Amino acid sequence: MKSMIRLYIRILLFLVLLLVGRVNAQTSISPDEIKFVRQGVRRFIFDENQKIPLASLNPGELIGMSAMHPTTLYSGIYPDVQLKNDQLFIQSDKESQASIWFGGFNPFAVYIIDIDMLSGHGEVGYEFSNPEKTEQFFITISHNGKEILDVNQKYVKESNTVVNQSIFNKGRGKYNIEKRIILQMLGSGFTLFVQKDGLPEPIAQSDFASFIDLRKKQYINSFQSNLYFSINKGLLAIDKIESALSSGMGLADIRAITYEDGEPLLDQGRLWYTMTIRGRALPHHIQGVFSLNPTVFDLRFEGIILFDRNDGLLRNEVASHIFFDRNEKCWRGLTTGFSAYANPEEKKQLLAIESKKDPRFGISIMNATPMGMIGDYEDPHILFDSDVQKWRLLACENINGYKAIMLESPEWNKNYHRIAGPVKYNSTGTSIQRIGDKRYCFSGSEDRKIHIYTYPELTDAGILNMDLPPWDKTSGTRIWPNIVQLPEGYPFRYVSLMMDRFNYPNISGPNWTYGALYLYHGYE
Repeated sequence: MKSMIRLYIRILLFLVLLLVGRVNAQTSISPDEIKFVRQGVRRFIFDENQKIPLASLNPGELIGMSAMHPTTLYSGIYPDVQLKNDQLFIQSDKESQASIWFGGFNPFAVYIIDIDMLSGHGEVGYEFSNPEKTEQFFITISHNGKEILDVNQKYVKESNTVVNQSIFNKGRGKYNIEKRIILQMLGSGFTLFVQKDGLPEPIAQSDFASFIDLRKKQYINSFQSNLYFSINKGLLAIDKIESALSSGMGLADIRAITYEDGEPLLDQGRLWYTMTIRGRALPHHIQGVFSLNPTVFDLRFEGIILFDRNDGLLRNEVASHIFFDRNEKCWRGLTTGFSAYANPEEKKQLLAIESKKDPRFGISIMNATPMGMIGDYEDPHILFDSDVQKWRLLACENINGYKAIMLESPEWNKNYHRIAGPVKYNSTGTSIQRIGDKRYCFSGSEDRKIHIYTYPELTDAGILNMDLPPWDKTSGTRIWPNIVQLPEGYPFRYVSLMMDRFNYPNISGPNWTYGALYLYHGYE
């Protein structure tokens, strides 16, 4: 009897060891053994379904327009302003100049005018100003009928014209105002588009921080938005005017929001991401927040984050990593100080960011503090490694090209020193992710590969396996891998949301307006 019991115990121990061995085999998979299969791709271009409304003038719902949307007259001739057929009709037989209030002001919003009819000679566009009209910033299109003659920006302070200049991107043929005017404000600059059918066409752009820095809190708190028009023997019929937070015309720098230990934040059944809403170049991008049910492609624009360095500005830093520190009950992270490019006297650096308020929704502000990493650093990813009781930071540093480096500190927001790297290959979108029971490091590159490195040593560990990578022979390949391991219960174990590097067409000057989003599911 005892011998039988011993036999059963040996069999049970064997089965336990066999099961443990299988579990270990499952949890020790190498990332280059995962097959990533593309599921879908989309480029969001001022997408109607992704707008977060701020203000609007909707003629079909106006009663008491004189109070709801008051008019300011700039000439002796009053225009004839009427509401009919769910449209706003403005006309005058003689030259008349005026503005109509439609909302507050945000220097990171998109402003849209939907036009049905336009005749005569005049101007139409935007006036951003304080209620007293002692400070005014005009962005206007001069037209003859629907044909665009010029685009002008004018800044007036205390009745003195400080700047009055053409900003029209001429040389690409004729442009008409057919349906829609889109102004993408970008903090220290803007791009102006017109649209009929198909893609919006960029017709003008400006970097205006040298004469008015609209990132200053005083402007966000006091400025208001107005429709500006000048009409001479003409008619302007408007369907709608609105301002909104927008996903823009390109998204990039995709980073999953995590907990302090690097594990992905799954809330309400959704993954949460920071992404760069692209403008034209630096410093014209905006830090957006998006969410996604990882089993489907239902990307949702949730809000934007601005950064306060206690210097009177709300800044548009990007390429952030945000985590929720469960020990401190606080949202923290790192961001890249690209807003420095708006001021020649400032230096690019990594910044530690923090907020007690959940920064994922609407318009959020996170406090930003220098952390001693001044220089050409980008794409930071931070986590607390409980095995060594240290904070680990993976980033790119420009060392004869951007290369991945690993840093370490006992404090999350300062005193970092390098412990590994730089790696051999060009690096972008550096990130740390657990695969099975081990952490690995990932980076895009310019050599048409996504590199895998060991954590924290940064030794080569293979190349990511994808069926259809987010590039072709004509495009750049320095993308962000953004790989996330999902918990048990999903139909696949890994998900990756990447972008491409195709720039928006016909932008003048520096152009970093990529890209479309590519969704991959990973299978072992």
